[in-house]
Amino acid sequence: MLYDFLKRFAVRPLLKIFFRIDLQGMENVPPDGAAILASNHLSVSDSVFLPAVLERPVIFLAKDEYFNGKGLKGRFTAWFFRNINQLPMDRSGGAKSAQSLASANRALAEGKILGIYPEGTRSPDGRLYRAKLGVAKLALETGAPVIPVAMVNTHRVQPIGRRIPRPGRIGIRIGEPLDFTDRAGQVKDSQVLRQVADEIREEIQKLSGQQYADVYAPRKR
Repeated sequence: MLYDFLKRFAVRPLLKIFFRIDLQGMENVPPDGAAILASNHLSVSDSVFLPAVLERPVIFLAKDEYFNGKGLKGRFTAWFFRNINQLPMDRSGGAKSAQSLASANRALAEGKILGIYPEGTRSPDGRLYRAKLGVAKLALETGAPVIPVAMVNTHRVQPIGRRIPRPGRIGIRIGEPLDFTDRAGQVKDSQVLRQVADEIREEIQKLSGQQYADVYAPRKR
């Protein structure tokens, strides 16, 4: 499988050579069963660094633009992202976003680990933005534990606009699992979904130490 080959024989060796990773909380990732890794999002490389340090494969929800390109380059990009465990996520809301979340539900039903960025996009300025409700829906619908994750300094090694990360030091902090099964029957209650999403965001913020911006992150990238 392309994912396993790249992780073990390409990404991990390069990370050991060019990056110093301060990894905390690895014991909080369950050895088996479904789980949701809910992370802040500072850099494109977040989707590389986090899966590389974990033994279990991680399926990420990626913006659907990666899967909809035209021509040979577009088809190759779509093939590549599918083969590195990325699922297309439509961020426009409504039925299309619901369909994207359904594919994430299936992955969790199969006992896999799903990575998601509750902000919906990269932070443009290093602050932590308001969480969207998708992560809360997934947690309540599937009963999977939510594991908060903080990526630290990844925006310094790969700022927005930089194609290849520069060598440097980053941090990955993995928090204790959050259990929301007590609210499983309230998935259609928007106030409950907002509460759950905010609780997840608060745990991420405790790990990351980021300043909070109480608005949705702009989608310009």
